[in-house]
Amino acid sequence: MVNNIDFETQFKQAKQAGLAALGEPRAKTARYSRARRKFVVELTNGCTFMFPVDMAQGLTGATDSELADVEVLGSGFGLHWEKLDADLSIPALIIGIFGSKAWMQELARRGGSVTSPTKAAAARSNGAKGGRPIKRA
Repeated sequence: MVNNIDFETQFKQAKQAGLAALGEPRAKTARYSRARRKFVVELTNGCTFMFPVDMAQGLTGATDSELADVEVLGSGFGLHWEKLDADLSIPALIIGIFGSKAWMQELARRGGSVTSPTKAAAARSNGAKGGRPIKRA
């Protein structure tokens, strides 16, 4: 049997946490832009932000129709794609977290492996100086 005092205390704490959380950015609407291959999210505070589909965990490889079927959940704190079984947090997206820690590490790995003429020239210049400096503790 549940202790009523414990339940009441937990309920009050949960309610206070919920009210405090409403101050965080929340989604009013979300739509998929096929032309840009990005999501456009309008927030309840009047701001709008976009994020690329291919950066978000669970959305890579999805069709345009699957991506367009997005719904705003939890008083605007999340985005959900039923057919893709994918969920993303609005506060996390705003600060640049597009998935789990492993997903973010994979994004960083991909970014680090990108080559460009500037990056190649910097590597050649660094190599001419003897390579990377030795890290000292």
